[in-house]
Amino acid sequence: MSDEDVVTYEVVDQVARVTLNRPEYRNAQNSKMTYALDAAFQRATDDDAVKVIVLAGNGKHFCAGHDIGTPGRDVDQTFERKAVIWWDHTDKEGGDQRFARESEVYLGMCRRWREIPKPVIAQVHGACIAGGLMLAWACDFIIASDDAFFSDPVVRMGIPGVEYFAHPWVMNPRAAKEFLYSGDRFTADRALALGMVNQVVPAEELESTVSALAGRIAQMPRFGLALTKKAVNQAEDLQGMRAGMDSVFGLHHFAHAHNAETSENALGGLDAKSMAAKARENEGKEQG
Repeated sequence: MSDEDVVTYEVVDQVARVTLNRPEYRNAQNSKMTYALDAAFQRATDDDAVKVIVLAGNGKHFCAGHDIGTPGRDVDQTFERKAVIWWDHTDKEGGDQRFARESEVYLGMCRRWREIPKPVIAQVHGACIAGGLMLAWACDFIIASDDAFFSDPVVRMGIPGVEYFAHPWVMNPRAAKEFLYSGDRFTADRALALGMVNQVVPAEELESTVSALAGRIAQMPRFGLALTKKAVNQAEDLQGMRAGMDSVFGLHHFAHAHNAETSENALGGLDAKSMAAKARENEGKEQG
């Protein structure tokens, strides 16, 4: 694939490497990237020579979240509906438009990827923010570099967390509240202590560590891995994960509707630049 592809794909030694490739925008996710990811994951699933999938990010960061401000943002473009069966959103208004879009490209796609019948490892470095969390959390393992950091700052918009609301399951509920209430960045070491990531390694060892783990997993029988993944996912769902996400998705859209009535837009009048400015201001207070 060329450098213009928003997702790149290669297979080496039974491992498919899927890489986010919008480094100039810190790999912010637009729908073009979402569907390119889906196509890459489908390609890896269909290839019997692939035993393990690695999801990584090109450039300085894994993923800075959903695209809420780049020239490639595409909220008004139609898309192929693969994760859910719903009508097109582009000729709809208000909650009708937003619910259709977010059910598909946010919650629906992440759930679809969580069910990939092959092990998926997230290789995380730098920023893993908001929508970036959703990508990593849909994977089976997260291996992070020591410079990685994690945050879900959307409570600043008055929104109770990102659409794929896995927070209470990937960390304990009290930590999830701290994570959301403060909007603070959690370091890779803090994420490891909370059980949100599997390993933290020096940045220069990240790729080799992930490759070594993928290689060991690739020695296991394909069908056994698929059944084991389904077993663990089913256990999580029996603990309330899927139903919990559904309930929070409703609260998420209630927050959008409230913002639309009381502020400039459904994001509480904020965009990528103002969110980044608030994050820097908060970091300054911490250091002070």
